[in-house]
Amino acid sequence: MNQNNGMQKRMLIMTVVVFVFFIAYEFLVLKPQQEAKAAQAKQEQTTTQKATPEANMVATDVSGNPIDMSKSVEALSSKAIASSEIISVITTARNIIEIDNLGRIAQITLLEAKYKDEDGNKIKLFEANQLRPLEVRFEDKNVNEKAFKVAASSSAATLNASSSKQELIITQNLGETVLTKKFTIYPDGHYDLNVTSTNNKNFFITNGFRPNVLADMYAVHGLMAQLADGTLQTIEDGDLDKIENLNGIKFISNFDRYYATVIYNFEKTLAISLMPDAEANAQAFIHAKDNITFSGYAGPKNFKDLAALNKELTHVIDYGWFTFIAKPMFLLLQFLQSYIGNWGWTIVALTILIKLVLYPLSYKGMVSMQKLKDLAPKMKDIQAKYKDDKQKQSMHMMELYKKHGANPMGGCLPLILQIPVFFAIYRVLLNSIELKGAEWIWWVHDLAEMDPYFVLPILMGASMFLQQKITPNTMQDEMQKKIFQMLPVIFTFFFLWFPAGLTLYWFVNNVFTISQQYYINKIFERKRAEKQ
Repeated sequence: MNQNNGMQKRMLIMTVVVFVFFIAYEFLVLKPQQEAKAAQAKQEQTTTQKATPEANMVATDVSGNPIDMSKSVEALSSKAIASSEIISVITTARNIIEIDNLGRIAQITLLEAKYKDEDGNKIKLFEANQLRPLEVRFEDKNVNEKAFKVAASSSAATLNASSSKQELIITQNLGETVLTKKFTIYPDGHYDLNVTSTNNKNFFITNGFRPNVLADMYAVHGLMAQLADGTLQTIEDGDLDKIENLNGIKFISNFDRYYATVIYNFEKTLAISLMPDAEANAQAFIHAKDNITFSGYAGPKNFKDLAALNKELTHVIDYGWFTFIAKPMFLLLQFLQSYIGNWGWTIVALTILIKLVLYPLSYKGMVSMQKLKDLAPKMKDIQAKYKDDKQKQSMHMMELYKKHGANPMGGCLPLILQIPVFFAIYRVLLNSIELKGAEWIWWVHDLAEMDPYFVLPILMGASMFLQQKITPNTMQDEMQKKIFQMLPVIFTFFFLWFPAGLTLYWFVNNVFTISQQYYINKIFERKRAEKQ
């Protein structure tokens, strides 16, 4: 096999691995892997609890001083306890917050029109039997048992905070101990909270399990914590196999693809113990001693809403490994949308802008492929002439490349350099709830959902096929050619279920790549005609 053919093969393999198998990984590998990890973690957790129920239970407070948690093992490892009795309903401009008779947030219903499920109903963040936000668990076993039997009382059965902040007090009288939660609820749906217990009874409070509205394989979902130095620690669902203690925490967030439950304090940091549930998902318990103050938010991971609460809360939006590129790209997308007004056309504009910035790289790669195509007959002659002497074959190939200014890696390098940009825009369009309910044109009513008529995936596949047809290809191996020809079909299949916004980006990207390739092909055709 000659050098160019080998280079083409490596380029093909790279393309398939990076794109096709990356997408296939999301569908075919990730979920089974997560289930296997969860099963293993569950088994290990059960074994550990039977053997040493107090293992790894040493935690520390915000100052780094040890806290004896040995008395709290049973309390913290209790299963989620459901309650159907609601004692207070708070209505804000953006949501309805229901408080149950254990003083927890039982449910949050989103009121904004765009937050609806597949059946057109208003989105509710929590499932029936999950760990509830603001659930308190006492270190003292006896007090803890009472806390899950004695009903709390509320200062108001209903509260309207849609236009101004309101206060609510939840009281739970446990005999020798009284637990009090003092809320200040704001029209935007967030709240401030002070929780106290009398008689120096230490307790822990949780932000609950994550919202379970959309936890698919496309995006990361689990728990995220921001440390005092600004670094982020993320634990995906199914990945926590033992108790972990974190100090100096600014915020803790349990999240799915679009929604999060967040507790934060940027003035005085929090000390937290993370405990795995039966499926190795992370549950956060905040060390409160007998008094704690913080703020909370549960709802969409909308950039502007989070920034309005605190700029650091925008870190709740996770873009994965390419955050350093993805976050600026999202800010650019948001900036363009403020002028264009339509998220679909904003994606088109962003795609064109990216193509213009990367045009020098694309141009070099396309020119290099054209030169290699022109040199293919001479390369074939060298291959035949020195078929028994690979060293001479390689030497003459290099001389040929040098003489004609061709670079065998010229077609690969531009693609490699563009991969981080692709993954960044992939994550931006995948994780941006701003696209939720955003219309583009008449048949696409939600850019965050799949194209209902599969128009964009089919156009994307057709444009990819056309792109292949006009792109120079010197592959001589028939198997390579067949695999390469199958890529449009494979991509079309995967993109049938992808968000319309992401498919739109890829389609527009293909269209402009075709136009660039067509332009360069015409230039080389004129040059060939001039030489004849």
